[in-house]
Amino acid sequence: MRSIWVTFNREGIHKFPGAASSEFATEDWDDVSFLQYPHRHIFHFKVWIEVFHDDRDVEFIQFKRWLERLYANTESGPEVLELDYKSCEMIADDLATEIQVKYPGRWLKISVAEDNENGCEIDYPAIPRELTRRK
Repeated sequence: MRSIWVTFNREGIHKFPGAASSEFATEDWDDVSFLQYPHRHIFHFKVWIEVFHDDRDVEFIQFKRWLERLYANTESGPEVLELDYKSCEMIADDLATEIQVKYPGRWLKISVAEDNENGCEIDYPAIPRELTRRK
């Protein structure tokens, strides 16, 4: 399969309310209860999209600019993303849904990382065009 990829990053704030549970608030070396409070990251995105020929089927720069605009909340530029309780996986799933509407019938892979240190990478199989239309 043939694909292209682009990268971009955004500052964001999220929290993990479940971090207060005993599973995560261990009061030991692996305690991550602090994650229950809003905290900041630079979220790093890498997005692969299937292309069907070798002559700019999806042009890199246009694709990247479109993705960046999805997260630009103002005309003056991007704001800090308020992600509430969303994990990297949830952020990737939301982004995949947007891409599948604009570019139906293509395989995707999305990586979302916190501070380019820890994150997720998810493959999304191509969804037939008729299943991606917005209502």
